Amino acid sequence: MSDDGGDQAPQRPVDERQPAASIAGHRYGWFLGFAALIAIAASVIGHHGDESPGVLGLKVGARLAPFAVPLATADISCERPADPCDANIATRRGQRSAGSRPACEVRGPAILNVCELTERGPLVLAFLGTTGGDCADALDPLQEVARRHPGVQVAVVGIRGELSNLRTIVANHRGSFPVGWDRDGILASLYGVALCPYVTYARWRGRVQGTSIGDLDRRALDRHVGAAVAASKRSGWSPPQNR
Repeated sequence: MSDDGGDQAPQRPVDERQPAASIAGHRYGWFLGFAALIAIAASVIGHHGDESPGVLGLKVGARLAPFAVPLATADISCERPADPCDANIATRRGQRSAGSRPACEVRGPAILNVCELTERGPLVLAFLGTTGGDCADALDPLQEVARRHPGVQVAVVGIRGELSNLRTIVANHRGSFPVGWDRDGILASLYGVALCPYVTYARWRGRVQGTSIGDLDRRALDRHVGAAVAASKRSGWSPPQNR
């Protein structure tokens, strides 16, 4: 698939999939609470080894789990379970419900692809729930991150809920960063997301630098982002030069 999405129509942004209803038994929903986080983490041990999430999120140094999800702001329809709007989390071809091709290859103007983001620079990746708790205010501290830290990528993923609700949240907060939608909630298990706001900070090329859970303080946010930037520079990344 080309980066410009030329071989994939906007209304089919993620991948050819089994209908969500047929794989619901193999997917995890959006959970809130400490006990649920432990259950999620335990459920994926053995499938991802040392890169499985713990009770405080992904381990420092672990590689971000690849995924591609539809952008909430894209002109797509996800009204029916059969619409191909579930997250692609495949790491190789032919993984059935995970995706028919690797998630890192699924790109286009209607897609949020975590691999593509980390290729550009350090990443601040926030997850929020559109139901079961109001985490929308967590978007506001992220608005100025890119301005304060040139070259840092910022993205948000809404876990489950209704696409219309997520679109309303995006419109109300007017963020300049991309917002994706994880319709069936599989990323909650892959990333150990049980409380929100939940933010993972990654170095250039996708290694985890840290995780914060709970209210975002500007100084704490800058500290986390600064550490990811410093680690990325040590690996050879350099921020874009001011013009």
